[in-house]
Amino acid sequence: MHTALVAGWAGSMALYELAVFDPSDPVLDPMWRQGMFVIPFMTRLGITNSWGGWSITGGTVTNPGIWSYEGVAGAHIVFSGLCFLAAIWHWVYWDLEIFCDERTGKPSLDLPKIFGIHLFLSGVACFGFGAFHVTGLYGPGIWVSDPYGLTGKVQPVNPAFCCCRNYVVWFGNYPD
Repeated sequence: MHTALVAGWAGSMALYELAVFDPSDPVLDPMWRQGMFVIPFMTRLGITNSWGGWSITGGTVTNPGIWSYEGVAGAHIVFSGLCFLAAIWHWVYWDLEIFCDERTGKPSLDLPKIFGIHLFLSGVACFGFGAFHVTGLYGPGIWVSDPYGLTGKVQPVNPAFCCCRNYVVWFGNYPD
């Protein structure tokens, strides 16, 4: 339920911001000066085009594709609905005794295995986003700018896996 609420808020807030956003003057009236909160984060992740025909980098766009500002907001709302339906299903079938074998009284579901599968699939989805979208293999990359934030563009970013090793060293599990 919590994931459904967060994804629904992100999608609906993005649609609201797109309704009130004025992209006509990105220099003197940028998005942050207009009070936008969600659109700058979407732009940072490489979303720069709108189905309205404008681009955050300036100019017009004839074919923004499905993953524009509106497409990402709509995907969040659809995902929110699916998570809400999953929460309702789990609320209706909260009593795990209905999944027990009537003859033996033992659970017919391996709940730790089901939980592990859900965690694994969530991890694959997160890794897939980083490995494909951010690195530019299948996606634009992310917004990268100079240290002062004056210039920038969407470009692929090379992954740095050294942080995984440092995380293991921090907890003392790294073999010498």
